[in-house]
Amino acid sequence: MRTSARAIIFIDGKLLTMFRRKRKDNIVKEYYVIPGGGQNEGEALENTVKRELSEEMELNIEVGDFLGKRKTAETEEYYFFCKVKSGVPKLSGEELERMTEDNFYEPRLVDIQDLDKIDISGKDFINKALQLN
Repeated sequence: MRTSARAIIFIDGKLLTMFRRKRKDNIVKEYYVIPGGGQNEGEALENTVKRELSEEMELNIEVGDFLGKRKTAETEEYYFFCKVKSGVPKLSGEELERMTEDNFYEPRLVDIQDLDKIDISGKDFINKALQLN
């Protein structure tokens, strides 16, 4: 089972997301994810989320409240309410290296009122973070 840590971050009243577009066998799937990624062996979840945001988006973040976890057959995701200490979201790291026309990544800020219009998991944790914001 893969364990990951994810950062719910609001910037100027908008949710920071990673927009994804995947094309396989001429089928295009577009969706959004809460930024974060896989935990390394022996790594604290708070350090995982800090490292992932630094690698993926060149952001230095402060990890705040733990919002909860979501478990599926393949993954266990831990959500944290975080704040940006420095940096501006910019695609970098493995995501930038793996990006092609068929595997697209882009950091995007999403208006809170548009959350019901997009495909994104973890809406219950986003709503919990909104109460803390």
